[in-house]
Amino acid sequence: MSLKQTLLGKPRDIHDPKLYHTITLIAFLAWVGLGADGLSSSAYGPDEAYRAILSHPYLAVFLTLATAGTVVIISLAYSRLIEHFPAGGGGYVVATKLLGPYFGVISGCALLVDYVLTITTSMASAIDQIFSFIPPAYDHWKVAVECLLLVGLTIMNLRGVKESVAIVVPIFMLFIITHTIVLVGAVVIYAHQVPALAHEFTHSLHADVRNLGLWAVFLLFMNAYSRGAGTYTGIEAVSNGVPIMREPRIATAKRTMFYMAASLAITAGGILLAYYLVGVHPEEGKTLNAVLVERLGFGQWFVVLTLVAEGGLLIVAAQTGFLDGPRVMANMALDGWLPHRFSALSERLTMHYGVILMGASAILSLFYTKGDVTTLVTMYSINVFVTFSLSQLGMVRFWWQRRREATKSRKDMLMHLLALALCVLILIMVVAEKFTEGGWITLVVTSALIALCILIRRHYRGIRARVALLSKILEDLPVTAKRDVPAELSPTAPTAVMLVASYSGLGVHSLLAVMKTFPRHYHQVVFASVGVIDSGTFKGETEIAELEKQTVRGLAQYVELARGLGLAAEASHLIGTDPVASAEELCAAIAAKYPRAVFFGGKLIFRYDTWYGRVLHNESAFAIQRRLQWRGLPMVVLPVRVAE
Repeated sequence: MSLKQTLLGKPRDIHDPKLYHTITLIAFLAWVGLGADGLSSSAYGPDEAYRAILSHPYLAVFLTLATAGTVVIISLAYSRLIEHFPAGGGGYVVATKLLGPYFGVISGCALLVDYVLTITTSMASAIDQIFSFIPPAYDHWKVAVECLLLVGLTIMNLRGVKESVAIVVPIFMLFIITHTIVLVGAVVIYAHQVPALAHEFTHSLHADVRNLGLWAVFLLFMNAYSRGAGTYTGIEAVSNGVPIMREPRIATAKRTMFYMAASLAITAGGILLAYYLVGVHPEEGKTLNAVLVERLGFGQWFVVLTLVAEGGLLIVAAQTGFLDGPRVMANMALDGWLPHRFSALSERLTMHYGVILMGASAILSLFYTKGDVTTLVTMYSINVFVTFSLSQLGMVRFWWQRRREATKSRKDMLMHLLALALCVLILIMVVAEKFTEGGWITLVVTSALIALCILIRRHYRGIRARVALLSKILEDLPVTAKRDVPAELSPTAPTAVMLVASYSGLGVHSLLAVMKTFPRHYHQVVFASVGVIDSGTFKGETEIAELEKQTVRGLAQYVELARGLGLAAEASHLIGTDPVASAEELCAAIAAKYPRAVFFGGKLIFRYDTWYGRVLHNESAFAIQRRLQWRGLPMVVLPVRVAE
């Protein structure tokens, strides 16, 4: 077994009838893989919010209610959104379909930056939790440990979604158990202080309103509320991850959303209330959660166990970025905003280019911020509310257009309108509070990514227009079938094997180029095509069957054209995820049948060879040529010139 297979596992069999059942997630596993992002934010969201009200701790009561209420409202809105986007209702898809492509690219780019920061923030916070009980002398090892864990998580995700989630289930359950004990313990042990705290709450609130003014107290509360905005960042992940869920997908996704919303509202709100109940104050080198657990007095072993569980869950939360980030990239690549290779699937049916890029970007972010959680949370919580706001705006527009159709539409519109108002309010507060503290970096990076996506799409659209013109000229050649063409190909005759994709001017151009370059040499041709399963087609058995039908139809058109030109012709195809490996396998089978075969493939050639051209356009023809030459099979790459 090769090193690659040892690390990543054996290739998936796409023809296995149980494939989709084995790689999709039930609600519980989806809660672990996707809901962990939201639940783990209780490690840093309440911490950031409470630090903003240390001189006015009674505001924790309002923060608890506001936090739980915000989670419930946004989750309900996204649960309804899932019903209308059963193939995946992430912010990019919703904004694109309901508001337009440019709103979509804004939402998509905001999501990509957000998912990178999800990975980075979760990993940095995880190590902070674990290092809370390790002497400060070892703090300089934090970034190195974070990077090492990120490399391991990247490899896990290259193996596959279900495998990466199943490994972390014990950590997730340990978090649930330990934090249930913490919250229940805080209430039971400090219950006797409730009357005194109730009196303090009333007295402090009245005193602050009298001395500072109601508006000042409200601003204090809103400042803390906005600083805890990182608490809500994982809610969108469930709607974006619907395609990886077990059938019936909508029911599974809504159940997952319920699990996530309930666990996050109880945990985050409960921790804020526990801070106030226990009287938590910051201590050097420790998170507030670490101080809270120590104050309960369950022993050092429980402190270590709880913080390890919390750190472990934060590592699990980084998994959300690896699950949903590449999916957003794939959707954007299919629409031409990113290089097409990001929509490709590996032999393990993972979006490997996206996974690798997410991991590399997260490592760079760690080095830039030196793993400082405060800086990362500042950068982190802006973009998610850009996406939230655009998604809810799209749904409000959707239901506004259907407001007269049914009573239900009005209720749904009010729900999304409430969620929109809440998300816009939080976005404004977060930008105002955090812009000068590092939030500007997020906005600059996101804006640069949007500009890059627009340039990429403009390039693809220009190339597509020129190729379409070529297709228009060549596809409708005035040919008629010739009766004297042999029905069967001769195994001993010279055979031209044309590697083609769908029926288009590129394939026709390549066939005519062979006839012109080798006049009267080839009297028979085999058209070979690989139906490539990418993220756009890998959604179920029906989509793969339809892909195979489209591939066969395109090949039939090529065969008909060749016979009209007086050539004996047949077709052969294969369905796979890797176009190069599948083409090699297909060509080897054809060569065994026709020993005198020469293989031909077309390649778009531009006047100037540029670095971005090599990134945006694949080198499949040359890669196949190298593999076939190693097998001793001749292949000619035919240039198809495209003016830029």
